[in-house]
Amino acid sequence: MAISIHPSIDNGVKKGATGFAGGTLQCNCASDKVEVKIDGNVAHNHACGCTKCWKPEGAAFSVVGVVPRDKLSVTANEGKLAVVDEKATIQRHACKDCGTHMYGRIENKDHPFFGLDFIHTELSPQQGWEEPRFAAFVSSIIEGGGAKPEQMDGVRARLAELGLPPYDALNPTLMDAISTHVAKRNGVL
Repeated sequence: MAISIHPSIDNGVKKGATGFAGGTLQCNCASDKVEVKIDGNVAHNHACGCTKCWKPEGAAFSVVGVVPRDKLSVTANEGKLAVVDEKATIQRHACKDCGTHMYGRIENKDHPFFGLDFIHTELSPQQGWEEPRFAAFVSSIIEGGGAKPEQMDGVRARLAELGLPPYDALNPTLMDAISTHVAKRNGVL
């Protein structure tokens, strides 16, 4: 049985547009949609296998990237949003009606990714967002029920075929950013 990585990339990763200026994200409600405006493109877009990220039905991975917090604004039906898990590091704001995660925000000012909001570009009708460039937390799809352990070699091979290097944490650039933040906080740098 083939595993759906994510509907937006199962048939190939579509390259983003240079100079893409952003767009709006919309929840999956039939009417009175929550809308979130993003001023600019997403960065560090990736397939994520963690058990917290919102995924479309049947997908093993989410596709998620970050935008600066000051480039995100809720422009319609903000009252429909609620935080999914108030104890989680990333406060995922989801539509109370359809369950779609509209954005995730880190409120802890000491966190290395404070100031960045996590979004799912598939929720935007606009085309041109930065394409996913790697896969993170790949092994976690076992925990989430997206794959059986014996399927993982095939999942990693498919991710590599799509041009998404698979990691069981974040990619080296983001792991270095986390370690640099901690080293500065601890006075090592």
